[in-house]
Amino acid sequence: MNTFPEIPEEYILRYAGAENELLHEIYRFSNAQLLYGQMVSGHLQGRLLSMLSHMIRPRRILEIGTFTGYSALCLAEGLGPEGRLDTIEVNDEMAEIAAGFFRRSPLEPQIRLHVGDALELIPKFEDTYDLVFIDGAKNQYASYYDVVYPVTKTPGYILADNVLWYGKASGSETGTDPATTAIRNFNDKIASDKRVQQIILPIRDGLMVVRK
Repeated sequence: MNTFPEIPEEYILRYAGAENELLHEIYRFSNAQLLYGQMVSGHLQGRLLSMLSHMIRPRRILEIGTFTGYSALCLAEGLGPEGRLDTIEVNDEMAEIAAGFFRRSPLEPQIRLHVGDALELIPKFEDTYDLVFIDGAKNQYASYYDVVYPVTKTPGYILADNVLWYGKASGSETGTDPATTAIRNFNDKIASDKRVQQIILPIRDGLMVVRK
C-alpha cells in the first residue's frame, strides 16, 4: 500500500473556495455556544457539499439533521431558481437557531424547515428528491436509508455523514457502543445493496456517497 505524508488542512482549505461570512458565523457560533459544536459541517466539508450539489444540479434536496443550518445552506447553493430543500430537525431549539440563520440568507425562500422525527415526517412528504443528506441520529441511519430510498429519484444520490465515526467504525473491537455498531451496520447495509453504487470519502469524519 502506498503511503503519503499528511497534508496540513490549512493548505487544503487554501484551495477549497471561500466560506462566506454567514457560514463562518454559523461555524463560530456552533463551536463557541453549543456543547456539541463539532457536529457543524465546517469549511472543508461545506465546500464539498456545495460542489456535489452544483455537480448534481438537484431540483429537490432532502436533509435529515439540520443542526445550526450550515450544511443546508451549503447544499442549497446548488439549487436552481425553482429548486427547494427540505431539512428536518428533531430538536425544536436547534430548529429555531437554524431558522434564524436561514432568514439572513438569500437562499431562505428555497429552504423549508420541518421540526419532528424524520422517520414519521418523510412518508408524508409528496416530493421525490435528487439529493439526500443523512446526518441525524447515528443509531437510526439504517432506518433513515430505508425511508429515503423510495423517495430518492433514479438516478439520484444519497450522502451520509460520520460513517467513519471517529475511526471507530473501521476498528475490530467487539462489544462497542451502540452508535459505532449502528454505523458499522449501516455501512455494511449499503455495501450489500446491489441497487446502488457507493464510496466512502475519508473527509472529516467520513462521507458516504451513494448513487441510486
